[in-house]
Amino acid sequence: MLFGIEWDATNSWTLAVSIFPILLHGLWVTLQATVLGFFIAVVLGLVLAVLKAAPTRLVSWPTRLISEFLRDTPLLIQLFFLYYVLPEFGIVLPAFLTGAIALGVQYSAYLSEVYRAGIEAVPIGQHEAARALNFAPTRTFTHIILPQAIPRIVPAMGNYLVSISKDVPVLSVVTVLELLNVATIIGDRTFNYLVPLSMVGGLYLIMTLLAAQGVKRLDMALPKTGIPLK
Repeated sequence: MLFGIEWDATNSWTLAVSIFPILLHGLWVTLQATVLGFFIAVVLGLVLAVLKAAPTRLVSWPTRLISEFLRDTPLLIQLFFLYYVLPEFGIVLPAFLTGAIALGVQYSAYLSEVYRAGIEAVPIGQHEAARALNFAPTRTFTHIILPQAIPRIVPAMGNYLVSISKDVPVLSVVTVLELLNVATIIGDRTFNYLVPLSMVGGLYLIMTLLAAQGVKRLDMALPKTGIPLK
């Protein structure tokens, strides 16, 4: 019995039906971790992209080093650091929040490069026009450059959204009951791994296909051309 639900491991179909609600619980945790991790990555990635482009080397160089460190070290190490090392300094976070932060922090380094590519893809004339109209740099970036950069990078950001969802199972090492962790617990208790793991694979396939379709529709709906200066 898990989460108050009983199952019969002697029949595959009976087992599949009985454990489906349990897997849905794990799927919900996976979706929450994916959304929260992606949100952190999107926000922090933009901050890193802006800081790396700063004209002052005292700002840009340390930011580049931090970004490279995040990209070049495994997610598992970063997760262990947040979960096991931070408590030594008095910072204790729930396992779920720790995992979401670890996902967001690592992928923010990747998204910072995506932001950079999108910003550099905006025609230089947009910068010059804003400067000629005496726009403040902050207003130029937030009202002219960024709105044109984001539509260009939606497909790449969508790919990282899918990647984050597929990295959520790593959080099982810090006791987060996400989809794969729930499936392995069921396998341990029923001695039947084929059914739960096959169902997890199917659920992940459905989830990633829906996410990819949503990103595709969003990409088609967003304009790719320049916007009028106001």
